[in-house]
Amino acid sequence: MESMAKTDAKTRESLLKQLQEKGVRIPRPESVDIGPEVSPDRISGDGVVIHGGCKIYGPKTLILSGAELGYEAPVTIHNCQLGREVELKGGFYSESTFLYRASLGSGAQIREACLLEEEARGAHTVGLKHTILLPFVTLGSLINFCDCMMGGGTDQKNHSEVGSSYIHFNFTPNQDKATPSLIGDIPRGVMLQEPPVFLGGQGGLVGPVRIEYGTVVTAGTIVRKDALKPNRMIFSRATISKDMPFHQGLYTNTKRIITLNTTYIANLIALRRWYLDVRKYFFEKESMGEALLQSAVEKLDLAIEERVKRLGDVAARMPLSIGIYKRISGERFSEKTIRNKQEFFDQWKAIERIFQKGLDEPGDSSKRDEFLKIVEQSLNQGKKDYLPTIKGLAEKERDLGTSWLQGLIDDICQQVASSVPGFGI
Repeated sequence: MESMAKTDAKTRESLLKQLQEKGVRIPRPESVDIGPEVSPDRISGDGVVIHGGCKIYGPKTLILSGAELGYEAPVTIHNCQLGREVELKGGFYSESTFLYRASLGSGAQIREACLLEEEARGAHTVGLKHTILLPFVTLGSLINFCDCMMGGGTDQKNHSEVGSSYIHFNFTPNQDKATPSLIGDIPRGVMLQEPPVFLGGQGGLVGPVRIEYGTVVTAGTIVRKDALKPNRMIFSRATISKDMPFHQGLYTNTKRIITLNTTYIANLIALRRWYLDVRKYFFEKESMGEALLQSAVEKLDLAIEERVKRLGDVAARMPLSIGIYKRISGERFSEKTIRNKQEFFDQWKAIERIFQKGLDEPGDSSKRDEFLKIVEQSLNQGKKDYLPTIKGLAEKERDLGTSWLQGLIDDICQQVASSVPGFGI
């Protein structure tokens, strides 16, 4: 054991020395721990700073130029990928990807399958898991925001915001997590021209819900229903106290669960397609960019896999739900309700195949190819950065890209709806 400890210490010292020699600034190297599996070749020497007390683990760890770890408090990263000028100021980060200038304050706990795009930010004590933030989205402090996708806003001054002490309620009394919430959408959100969403502090979303761009939710409000009208303000009134029977395992909102989960998964598939076909041009132009692109796509794959699994868990519980429904309904049960639940259970494998097939679908090829030509022309004219290139598209060009991605989503949703026709989705 002593010999192994000495070997690990020597490996650690060797790795830290290699990093310092290539230009990484490590003010207190004696306090920094780095796993032997970490590759120095995947850590840039250009402007990277690793402050005292930090821990760096995982063979998939990737750190690009200008990134800074641990300015406020020690940082632990495990198999994370940091784009240029990312700032992780304190906390624990695992199996997640952060793009250009994304930042989080101390006390963060970022678990697997998170993807924070350009200039997305969070203050202190933010907890995320399976969460995707499009560019500029800003989170306050003391936030638990798992199983969400959020977009909206055009820049750091005009951005979507989640106020402090906010929570996304993502676990149900039936002990399932088929609860992802879509705040904005992908086809319009990636074009970076939509009005921001404001979720006021000390509030929450009860997933799954959908929120339209331009929505303002006042502080202290718990959102329990979809808000699909643009530019509306939502505020809570005094709650009504109720006492009613609860039957664990009984699903009364199966249609809503299928609809919202399918829409969410289809949006993730559209974002994955956006990375593979559009964003690849921009990643290819920077050092270690292809590895960063691969990591972002891996996070989307993990997120899609998780959401399909969670929806499948609910499908598997339909026979139990049918039994409970018959028992409590007596002779008043609805044959249609039973048929629909059974249909969901029977058709689950077919639905699962639809999602899997969607990963390989390019969408409308003519719209896709025309949009890609526009992006290529911009690159040929000297534009190389993602944000200004996309923001610089003309309205007609943005509409073309949105139509392409929305068509892919609509096709997946329609196929799922056709698999369970009894619900009338």
